Parts: sequence; structure tokens; C-alpha cells
Amino acid sequence: MSATTTEADVLVVGAGPAGVAATMMAASLNLQTLVVEAGPVAGKLHTIGALENVPGGWSTGPQLATALASDLACLQKSGRCSVIQARAVEVRGLDDRAELVLDDGRVLGAQTIVVATGVAAQTPSDADWVSASAELSPPPLWRAVPQDLLGRTYVLGGDRPLGTWLRTHPATSTTLHVLCPPADEYKVAEVSSDERVRIVPVSHVVLSRPPYGDDWSVEVEDRHGERKTYAAGTVLSNLGNTPAALTGLAVSADGYCLPEQQHSRIQIAGDLRSARYQRILTAQGSGAEAVLASYYATACGPS
Repeated sequence: MSATTTEADVLVVGAGPAGVAATMMAASLNLQTLVVEAGPVAGKLHTIGALENVPGGWSTGPQLATALASDLACLQKSGRCSVIQARAVEVRGLDDRAELVLDDGRVLGAQTIVVATGVAAQTPSDADWVSASAELSPPPLWRAVPQDLLGRTYVLGGDRPLGTWLRTHPATSTTLHVLCPPADEYKVAEVSSDERVRIVPVSHVVLSRPPYGDDWSVEVEDRHGERKTYAAGTVLSNLGNTPAALTGLAVSADGYCLPEQQHSRIQIAGDLRSARYQRILTAQGSGAEAVLASYYATACGPS
């Protein structure tokens, strides 16, 4: 492994809403800032078809993504931050600095690292309440358009993109039969009054497709152990997210990284903190707060 090659006051891992907010706060404090991002700026926002709880007049995720990319580009142009296109794999907190290891072996150093790597979408193989062969991979709900939904439509999971999809397509009369495990019950409460939604409480689901025909077979085990099998023309995946935790972070039992459990030189921001804080506004606030917390800790020293 190579020696540390880059020094900065703040190193931000991830350029989503939390990462961009952290970078803007760091720049406003005249901190030398380096951003590491493996993909496009705010790339996940492009999966959000409708926004309703973000101030600023944004109506879609892509609009906000474009604005965040512009913000970051302006900071780069003014020399207030640098951006590296790379994939981070490990973070380390030391007494005098924090280090970030990239997948090509480079090691970047900073006084503080803000980790805002977010979450990745789960697949049926990640969900312990779904059984399906490896070749069966239902498309994600957020990509679906009403005119392409054939026959009876089942949705695997009640994660919050369900509400976003319904807001994105207000005119559709398509009925979504949502297969809802116990862990998703608090999420579907947001859409339970929508007449286009049928909540199907489940404990386990088995997906299969016969060698003939186009329909899916959906075998549902309810909360009382009773089983029924349905034919579905369309099955969509909406299983929630898996935290994108880096090696070296303290990880809780649910896979998320609680800020208070990390090394003092490592701050956690955005969706990586908890499944219950996955909102754009809370991500942005946490990104700015992470930088401020580190700034004041350094300026004021131990209390």
C-alpha cells in the first residue's frame, strides 16, 4: 500500500446531497477540501421522479442533481475544493489525521473525513423474506412507467420510493399490490390512504416464472402462516436499501453507521446514518453539521 499522497483539512467521501452540503460548508470556513466520488455528482437523485419536501422550487430529482453538480463545479472553479473520481474502500482514524484508502491503493489524508457514501438498492437475494432463483431479477419500481405495467402488478416491499412513484404518476389508475413485510409497515403508512395501493401483509414470498407464458407466480405466506399463490403480469422491486459502509467504520447490527460510534476524526453524514433519516433535507443538514462539528472541535479543543 502506498504512503499518504494527498493532504486536506476535510476529505468528503460521496457527492450526493450530504456530500455537496458538507463541501459547501467546508469551503465557507476556508477549509481545504477534497471530494472523492466514484460516479456522477448526485447520481441517485436521477431515480427520484417527484420531489415535494425539498425547498427551492425543485419538482424532480434530476433538477436538484443538476443544481448540486453546478454548485460543486463552481467551488472547483474558484479553487475552494478539488474532486477526485475514484472509489473509496477503507477509512482509518488516527491520532493526528484520518486516512482514506482507494481501490487503486492510493491513501489520502486529511484532518477530518466526512463519509457520505449513502446506500445501495437491495435485490431479492438481499432480502431474507423473499425467495427467488438468481436469474429472476424484477426491475425496480422507480423505473416503471404505467403504460408498461401488464396485468396484475405486485411490488416487492413498501420502501419510500412507492410514495414517490405515486406522486410522479398522479393520473395513473394502476393498482399496486404491495407485498409488505413487518419491517416496512411504518413506511407504507404514508400511502395507505391512496386508492391505487393494496397493502398485502406478508412474512415470506416465493417468486417463480413457469417455463411457458409471461406471468409470474407469487406465493405469499401471510403473518399467520397461511399460503396463497397469485399470478402476476408484472413484479417490481422496491426492497429498500443496503448501507454502503466502508471498511473501518463502526457498523451497527442493521448495517448503518451511527455517528457517535466513530473515531473522532471521522464524521458520518446522509443516508448512511440510519434507515429512518433517508430524506434529502436531513442529508443536507447532516453534511453541513458534520463539518461544523469537526471545525468547532478543532478550534475549541477538548471541553
